[in-house]
Amino acid sequence: MSSFKNKIVLITGGASGIGLLMGQKVLDRGAEKLIIWDVNEEALLNAASILTKQGYSVSTYVVDVSDHQHVLKTAEKVLEEHGRVDILFNNAGIVAGKNFEEHSMESIKKTMDVNSLGMMYVARALLPSMKQQGDGYIINIASAAGLTPNPGMTVYAASKWAAVGWSESLNLELEKTGTSVKVLTVMPSYINTGMFAGVTAPLLMPLLDPDDITTKILDAVERGKVRLREPFMVKLTPLIRGILPAKVYDFVAGKIFGVYGSMDSFTGRKNKD
Repeated sequence: MSSFKNKIVLITGGASGIGLLMGQKVLDRGAEKLIIWDVNEEALLNAASILTKQGYSVSTYVVDVSDHQHVLKTAEKVLEEHGRVDILFNNAGIVAGKNFEEHSMESIKKTMDVNSLGMMYVARALLPSMKQQGDGYIINIASAAGLTPNPGMTVYAASKWAAVGWSESLNLELEKTGTSVKVLTVMPSYINTGMFAGVTAPLLMPLLDPDDITTKILDAVERGKVRLREPFMVKLTPLIRGILPAKVYDFVAGKIFGVYGSMDSFTGRKNKD
């Protein structure tokens, strides 16, 4: 069992969406301090204003997680100023819902850099200090898109497949070496935050409520979990893909559950947070 009480928590992409919700909730659950990283300075100021008015201790840093040098320098600054980071939520992410050939080279690189490499950069910068202090928890917000193919989000899916593979491998690696640092890989389906505006929810996989999924994520941390998949059908995805022939799985996912058509109506968030 883990606890947020008296812990210093860092959340990337924490100035809006589920990042901000998780920040609010870890403070409500007794965290000593919340550190927010985000690329949006205006959103950071707004988030800090909301939370400090409630009497909480909040520090903010403008950080682009895709810039490994910036990540390293800011991580060093955080450790100098706050002493430690007990819990890291790797939450920063972007999405570009389009066919592969419509992507520019820049958008391919940016998606992979933020959604995959960004997680690795931040974890790599903070993991040594966690191991040195003898405790830590890294929560990687990946996606159900890391478990199944899906047309219309080729690059996003690729970034999340990479994130899932890295995160679960890191967890096993840390368990093997005997460290007390834990890793939780979170794989939710579409969350109703506006990031995936316009998507058509697949059969038996309704849009997840942000308040509900963030509560489940924090509950999973307190229970010491290493994996969280939501909703229920996402839990079954690896099993179904494993036992069905590829063509049969594609028929079931595409024609019956509507996964492969879910991005056809995607519009995305019109305005950045």
